[in-house]
Amino acid sequence: MLQPIVAGIVGALTGFASSFALVIAGLLAVGATPAEAASGLLVLCLGQAGLAIALSAAFRLPLSFAWSTPGAALLVAAEGAVGDYRAAIGAFIVCGLLIVITGLIRPLGRAMTRIPMPLAGAMLAGILLPICIAPVTAVVEQPLLAVPVVLVWLALVRLAPRWAVPAAMLVAGIGIVIQANGGFEAASAGALADGSGMPAASLAPALTLTLPALDPLVIASLGLPLFIVTMAGQNVPGFAVLTTLGYPPAPARAVLVSSGLVTAIGAPLGGFAVNLAALTAALMAGPDAHPDRDRRWIAPVAGGVVYVLLGLSAGAATALVTAAPPILIIAVAGLALLGALTTGLVAAFEAPETRLTAAVTLVVVASGVVVAGVGSAFWGLLVGAVVLLVTRARRPRSTGDAEAPAR
Repeated sequence: MLQPIVAGIVGALTGFASSFALVIAGLLAVGATPAEAASGLLVLCLGQAGLAIALSAAFRLPLSFAWSTPGAALLVAAEGAVGDYRAAIGAFIVCGLLIVITGLIRPLGRAMTRIPMPLAGAMLAGILLPICIAPVTAVVEQPLLAVPVVLVWLALVRLAPRWAVPAAMLVAGIGIVIQANGGFEAASAGALADGSGMPAASLAPALTLTLPALDPLVIASLGLPLFIVTMAGQNVPGFAVLTTLGYPPAPARAVLVSSGLVTAIGAPLGGFAVNLAALTAALMAGPDAHPDRDRRWIAPVAGGVVYVLLGLSAGAATALVTAAPPILIIAVAGLALLGALTTGLVAAFEAPETRLTAAVTLVVVASGVVVAGVGSAFWGLLVGAVVLLVTRARRPRSTGDAEAPAR
């Protein structure tokens, strides 16, 4: 009994520490106040905890849930493209409803799993690329804070990869407190001096309701890409991890409908997307959780309880993030997302005949352009789809001919 509980605790701590700062930065980027960002982190923790506990116990399968890390990266990339946080909330609700519909309508679910990998992978890579560049920028702009973070991450990538990003986040937090002249209260006070922090009273956990606004442009530039990256970057890989580990087909309808409903209901409180875990699923569903596969469902239940406790720290976590130089927080997120960037690049450029499509999609998404109020993730998908149709229509006689350089 103890082994799966420990696995659940480790999985929850790793998942939270690796990307909570990215969640807060993403919500702040689309217009949330620090209190609203803290509310978002809290409701995400509670939502994924409830799903993991309920569904894992009901199906006796290790069904772990998480916030959409690629989705949080998308929010960071959307900074400046969303003028009103209420419109972002509306996009979150649309994303949740689309996930519900995908779970209810099987042909739509099959269609989502058949999105051309060059498009899905390149869009994911394009969203993540600017964030993954941030560690380089941070080393130049904030060397005293960033260099120790990168060195600790690099050392643990070799010695204990599972703890590399959490340790880097810990070092960053220590550096932030030291820079603020010691003590967490001083860090918060220093942040308040320039208007970027939170009052100490708001460190207590609290849910903040924001009424949504439905803006078609924000739905197109944020809601639809959020749905796609959550499905392609989290839900589909999450199902694949369980299959790879030898489990029977997971209850896709229950997983998608319940996570979509939790997303839509939690959206007015800041919960942008909850999905089946992919990045931490192996920790809770693999052999390390328990030799007996039938006992591993206990791990995500234990992890869910830990997430509830971690959610209570949302106010303090947000105060820490808002007190930090923004580039440092994005830099830690960039280190956490290097693996996901690699996965996206491999998926995008694996097939020689679609590499041009992938390249075009990636550069358009990574450009961050906003056209007619619509962000670059949408335009990247649209332009990539056009290039894919045109290049497929050409139908070169052979891969070698298509790839051969001009002479």
